[in-house]
Amino acid sequence: MPVADVYSVVSRIDEIRVNGVDKTRIPRILIAGTHSGCGKTTVSRGIMQALVNLGYTVQPFKVGPDFIDPTYHTALCGRPSRNLDPFMMGEDGVMRTFGQACSGADIAVIEGVMGMFDGLDGTDCASTAHVAKILRAPVLLVVDVKGMSRSAAAVVKGFSEYDPAAGISAIILNRVGSPRHREMIERSMTKQVLGYIPRDDRAALESRHLGLKMAFEIPDQTGAGDLVRESCNLDEIERLAASAVPLPVVPPDPVSCTGNARIGVARDEAFCFYYQDNLDLLISSGAEIVFFSPIRDRMPDVDALYLGGGYPELHAAGLSASPCRHDIRKGAEDGLPVYAECGGLLYLCDEVSGEETFKMAGVLPASAFMTEKIQALGYSDGTWTGGPSYLPAKGGLKGHEFHYSRLECRPDARFAVRLSRGRGIRDGNDGLFEHSTVGSYTHAYFSRQFARSFVDAALQYHKKLK
Repeated sequence: MPVADVYSVVSRIDEIRVNGVDKTRIPRILIAGTHSGCGKTTVSRGIMQALVNLGYTVQPFKVGPDFIDPTYHTALCGRPSRNLDPFMMGEDGVMRTFGQACSGADIAVIEGVMGMFDGLDGTDCASTAHVAKILRAPVLLVVDVKGMSRSAAAVVKGFSEYDPAAGISAIILNRVGSPRHREMIERSMTKQVLGYIPRDDRAALESRHLGLKMAFEIPDQTGAGDLVRESCNLDEIERLAASAVPLPVVPPDPVSCTGNARIGVARDEAFCFYYQDNLDLLISSGAEIVFFSPIRDRMPDVDALYLGGGYPELHAAGLSASPCRHDIRKGAEDGLPVYAECGGLLYLCDEVSGEETFKMAGVLPASAFMTEKIQALGYSDGTWTGGPSYLPAKGGLKGHEFHYSRLECRPDARFAVRLSRGRGIRDGNDGLFEHSTVGSYTHAYFSRQFARSFVDAALQYHKKLK
């Protein structure tokens, strides 16, 4: 379809009034799957890239707590991909993030998580189907048909009837072996099929212990877009997205003008796991974000630090050799507020041991050890129990854990979080702290209360130095 014809199918997002209620018309499509590995990521990336190539401004999303898939979305669409997770954000939070992120976009493409109905503890909560129902989004179900023909129709029938409220609108069949294979499937398929994607390695992505490689490590990402353009009915996908019902208008988040605290955020190949909403929440709470690389840079002139997760174990030699670790230790000893998650937690320990042992920042009283087996995978839910003054006195934190490491803490170790769900660092305790530094295995989805407290602590530190 020529670019000039695109906007006749999907109009730009606009606000309308329905029965006295302000609503927003947001064309959107959700890509679900029968199971992990069925091709959701390939199809999602392909649709995003194909739409961008047609001239759309595409806003990408990812269901669940994933950090890696959104990097591909962001690289393809040129807009930060947002996570949509009802467990961490609540249903209202999903609506708020979706509505606000879609501002200025033409269409939203949402990649699901795991199998469509796979949620928390075997429930619907935080599943792809749950998000589809919250956003009333038309669903494209991806079915891997390798090794089946007529059975594909039975799979589709089962998924369609299992929870009709989730609204499977059409199907994408992945790994179709041949024209003959397609013909056998078509004979029994009763649901509309908008794509027959052949077995093809052009869109393959390399993996490692925490999942796929990050987008910045893959130089060519055009394969998925080419596959979708060649094998899917983009016109019908666009029309399906345009058929989505209007959603209630979400009021913008309040902006705090508490001051201009400079918060350093580690961002490089070693530290790359961040929720965009967390960074935006710090900014709306009065922070200026200063990105830096602990591998290559000295610690910037900042009033607080946020060290996210990532792959410090793969870059331990560079982190150990960099003077930044000494800068951070000195800052922490002087009372600089530092908040770290997972990979950031390892970096703040005395050392990290794998095949070799490397010295780290030495802020927290523990040593980190890489393991061959996964140590924790799943959601975390906990309450703050103490620690630095910037931690909320009440309330809790929600997030998730995913790591192949363990910590050995010194006997005097203190913890700021008690988990009701999740493993944490030791015996259900998380948030190891020292001075004004906290390191946690939990990748937290920030509350507004936490973000404001952290920014206020940065401002207090700034004033102390004057």
